[in-house]
Amino acid sequence: MLSGKYYLTENPPWLSELIPAGQNKSSGEDMFYVVYPPMPAILAMPFRFILGNKFEQQYLAHFLGAGIVALTMLIAWTVKRDGSPLERKKILIWVGLLSGFGNIIWFLSATGSSWYLGQVSSAFFLTFALYESLTKKRSFLVGIFFGAAFLSRINIFISLPVFLYLLWDKKWFKNYLKIGLGILPFLLLNFTYNFIRFGVVWDKAYFILPQILNELNRPWFVKGVTNIAYIPSNLIAAFWSFPKILNTPPYIEPSWSSLAIWITTPAFIFAFFSSIKERLTRFLWLSVLLTFLVVAMHGGTGWAQFGYRFAVDFYPFLFLLVIKGVSRTGLRWHHWLLLALSIIVNLWGVLWINKFGWVSF
Repeated sequence: MLSGKYYLTENPPWLSELIPAGQNKSSGEDMFYVVYPPMPAILAMPFRFILGNKFEQQYLAHFLGAGIVALTMLIAWTVKRDGSPLERKKILIWVGLLSGFGNIIWFLSATGSSWYLGQVSSAFFLTFALYESLTKKRSFLVGIFFGAAFLSRINIFISLPVFLYLLWDKKWFKNYLKIGLGILPFLLLNFTYNFIRFGVVWDKAYFILPQILNELNRPWFVKGVTNIAYIPSNLIAAFWSFPKILNTPPYIEPSWSSLAIWITTPAFIFAFFSSIKERLTRFLWLSVLLTFLVVAMHGGTGWAQFGYRFAVDFYPFLFLLVIKGVSRTGLRWHHWLLLALSIIVNLWGVLWINKFGWVSF
């Protein structure tokens, strides 16, 4: 992009999901289109402009991952308004540890590969949009943050209702107009990006990919890219996937296929302690369910991955539900126990995969 290109000129073997697009008529360069939305590349542009090749893609993932932790802690401080200062600080620390080390965003942001970077970017901007919606409620900024999340992961658009609810008041029309104006540039950029490449404004790349990869007859794409028939396999990946047990060292290792959400982050159970009588809680659960429904209709289940990475698309809402749950009940010994288990499991995943390479399908 800094060179005025909307395509790559090489097709490296480690980046398999590229769309061959022939040669550029003016330069004669081979063209390959990236299927992922362009927001992470846009974010990296100023860093690459100043630092060049010294700024690696993984660094951006590290910064965004750290930003998710900071924003989630700010949300916790905002939600937990009552109680003693000591109690508020304990919850702040607990939430910081959970968002930083107790879930698979740690692995995604530590690795920073192309598959993962878009999800980390989307989670960062969704969390920023939630924080702004809960505090100063500047609708235009909420729209900008939500638009940036959309340009990182297209499917998160389904979660817009929770933000519309948070911005509902006597000036709802003005608020909705502003949030729409904030989102609009990102929609137009995405439309233009797709039109330049494929002649259509919608994200066609994902639907071309199975043909490019010769996977039209594979089980994960036999019914197309998206289909309700894929929901059962995603349910298994999300809730009934386990580590691999071996007869030789290291005896237990992660599976690239998936690992159940309740194994990677057992502390998410506290999301169910958020009062269902509160309308915000119901909207948050609605966003979780709608987002999961969309990602669960995808032909693949996210591999290669640690945990079930598609769930990160609704993690910001889960974090807020957990915050509301622990703020309501207060912290007890079992909160710290499940937090510790969450951190141990994710430390295991990061070390086993990134440090030792102990992982397989």
